[in-house]
Amino acid sequence: MILGLIILATAGLFVPLEIAHPLWMLTFLVLTAVTFSLFGFILGIWADGFEQLQLVPLLIITPLIFLGGSFYSVDMLPPFWQTVTLFNPVVYLISGFRWSFYGIADVSVGVSLGMTILFLAICLATVWWIFKTGYRLKT
Repeated sequence: MILGLIILATAGLFVPLEIAHPLWMLTFLVLTAVTFSLFGFILGIWADGFEQLQLVPLLIITPLIFLGGSFYSVDMLPPFWQTVTLFNPVVYLISGFRWSFYGIADVSVGVSLGMTILFLAICLATVWWIFKTGYRLKT
C-alpha cells in the first residue's frame, strides 16, 4: 500500500492528478494489497525453492496483468475475447481502480468490488486451511 501511495504522489508531481472517487480508490488499494499479500504468503508456503517461487509470477501473474486490460479497454476486444477476459481476476481489480480514478470502468464497480472481495475470501480461506492443517508448516 505504501508503494502504491508513493507512486501516486510521484505521479502527481508530473501530471495533473484528479481522483474521481478517493474513498473507493483507497478501498480498492487496501483490498488489492491484502489479497496479493495473502497470495504471496500462499506461494511462499507452496514453493520449495526460489526457482519454483518465480514460476507463478513469471508464467501466471504477468500474463494475467498484461491481458487484464491495464493498457487497453476490454471494450476494444472482439466479443469472444471480451468474454474470455472476464475470467481473468485482474480485470476486476484494474476496472475498479480505473473507475475510482476516472469514473469509467470496463465492468460495473459493484461487480469489480464483489469479485475483489471474492478473491480475498478465497485467499483467506486458503491461508486458514494452511494454518488449520499445518500444510508445510509442521516438520
